[in-house]
Amino acid sequence: MTTSLHIQSNGAESTQELGRTIGEQVSAGDVILLTGELGAGKTCLTQGIALGLGVEGYVRSPTFVLMTRHHGRLTLHHVDLYRMGSAAEAWDLGLDEQLFSDGICVIEWADRATELFPEDCLWIDLDYGDDPDSRNITVEPGIAVERSRFKKLLESLTKKTSFS
Repeated sequence: MTTSLHIQSNGAESTQELGRTIGEQVSAGDVILLTGELGAGKTCLTQGIALGLGVEGYVRSPTFVLMTRHHGRLTLHHVDLYRMGSAAEAWDLGLDEQLFSDGICVIEWADRATELFPEDCLWIDLDYGDDPDSRNITVEPGIAVERSRFKKLLESLTKKTSFS
């Protein structure tokens, strides 16, 4: 198996469906780091993860509040680092409490503080596709797949490389 997986999403619903698949399979302590341009679908993917966790209610971007918590099968700690000027500023938010909690942590704009994250995180990059609704999504574990806590998830996603 390769260390990264490339998935084509054909719209917001399929991006959420990918997120739901992820949310159904994550375990306590998992950290998912999202990168991509503004509007690329980071929050949309997180909404799907929340659905997969059984979170009720609407999940919105925490850009202005920086962190939100949602309860489902596991607690979802949703963090947005868009407004952070440095990794130290992000750490001062109390990010360690979310990273090392018994829930899962999803961090948007994770590329703003890469040095803060454990090596066994799941990195997901979202990029615009060929048409306005499509997205090219790259899923990659932070360490070798053989050692990754996400090995089973990556194997199941490999069976479905297009969400439409």
